[in-house]
Amino acid sequence: QVHLVESGGGLVQAGGSLRLSCAASGRTFSSFAMGWFRQTPGKEHEFVATINWSGSSTSYADSVKGRFTISRDNAKNTVYLQMVSLKPEDTAVYYCAATHYDGGSLTRDGYAYWGQGTQVTVSS
Repeated sequence: QVHLVESGGGLVQAGGSLRLSCAASGRTFSSFAMGWFRQTPGKEHEFVATINWSGSSTSYADSVKGRFTISRDNAKNTVYLQMVSLKPEDTAVYYCAATHYDGGSLTRDGYAYWGQGTQVTVSS
């Protein structure tokens, strides 16, 4: 099993920035591709970004391209989501997840392990 713990969420004004972190347990972290999803009340998880095991390949939802950057530090068992130019529409609970599929996945079904989420609120 892999435990994932998100942190770094909070309240920020529109146009501001925030960096989310996801700490993973286990020595097998580097074998997993990682992803970020977000969820608002009454909605299912929305894909945000994914990164492969080495960090050499990334993919983003159209809504966050150019504003969000996913990265990872395998030595620290941590994946990051750097968010800039935040919009009120970005308000959500953000979750990190781990997938067995090398290269990542753009769907929830591709991820076996999930964190409990961190709240991001963007005020206008």
